[in-house]
Amino acid sequence: MKQIDLMFRTMVAELQQRAFADDWAEDFPPSGRFVPVAVDGRRYWYFDQPDCEGGQKRRYVGPADDPVISERVETFKGEKSDYKARRKFVSTLTREAGLIAPDRFTGDVVQALAKAGLFPAARCSHRVAFQCYSAYLGIRLPSAAILTGDADLAQDFAISAEVADSLPPILDLLKGLDPTFRAVPHISGSPRSHAFRNQTGYRVEFMTTNRGAEEYSDKPANMPALGGASAEPLRFMDFLIRDPVRSILLYGAGISVVIPDPFRYAVHKLIVAGRRQNDAGGQAKRDKDLRQAGMLFDALPVSGHGPSLADAVEEAWNRGPAWKLAISEAAETMHKEYWGGVNRMVGTLTR
Repeated sequence: MKQIDLMFRTMVAELQQRAFADDWAEDFPPSGRFVPVAVDGRRYWYFDQPDCEGGQKRRYVGPADDPVISERVETFKGEKSDYKARRKFVSTLTREAGLIAPDRFTGDVVQALAKAGLFPAARCSHRVAFQCYSAYLGIRLPSAAILTGDADLAQDFAISAEVADSLPPILDLLKGLDPTFRAVPHISGSPRSHAFRNQTGYRVEFMTTNRGAEEYSDKPANMPALGGASAEPLRFMDFLIRDPVRSILLYGAGISVVIPDPFRYAVHKLIVAGRRQNDAGGQAKRDKDLRQAGMLFDALPVSGHGPSLADAVEEAWNRGPAWKLAISEAAETMHKEYWGGVNRMVGTLTR
């Protein structure tokens, strides 16, 4: 693997910085526009904004001679200009640099959650996170291993309890994108739900760290900061979401997101792959886990993260027998094209 040109890597850094600094008012998003309308010899401002059905919705703002409104319109011009520039950045990075953009609906879902304030307290954890690593590392990753029809997010339980109620209802946000979204009943029979699905099968789910106590096992955890959603406690999640990094999802004008550090993600994928069931569903998931882990084990040394990856492997290895077994079994079944990179690093711990 090779990194993309320095020019493109610089564009990614600039886009990420500007997206993080995005403080546009929700009332007047830059995807819309102010429109002057003359009524009885007097000018008034209206705001046109795209709806979710390919049309426009218009709302009244106020008279054009109101100085406060006029100032807001002028400020919006600069915001709009920056928004257009960022969209060009995203277009260049996906079309010319060959970096991967998410499918449109995933982009809409992440953007809605970002605007609602989900980040940085939560992290895009698996499917969405992997779509961000191409830009983060400045390396083209095969789209077949990246694109997916779901979105999953994780939040540490302690952080959720500390932040407390800070989001509007998640289901309401999702229904704003697609009214067919419904809460998915939990397998335990709990009235809490950690996942939501629309009629096409697109699934949004939330996960959290496993607190270890028996009373919390196999039940969705109540998450005060997730707008009424619960989260599925999972083993090894604490390793994945520790020390996250900020990145950019190449959608629209760029969405600033928080994701697991890629070297932790790579090792976590090995652990998860080594613990998959041997049925048809488990084998398919293991295959994808191993491919994603293998790609990152190849890409991380190229981007200068080799020592950090080695540290992450060693940290996981030293956590106990179950971790060692999962890593060893995954390394032994790694796909041929990635076998060397993974086993060279894992092999140093078994000698």
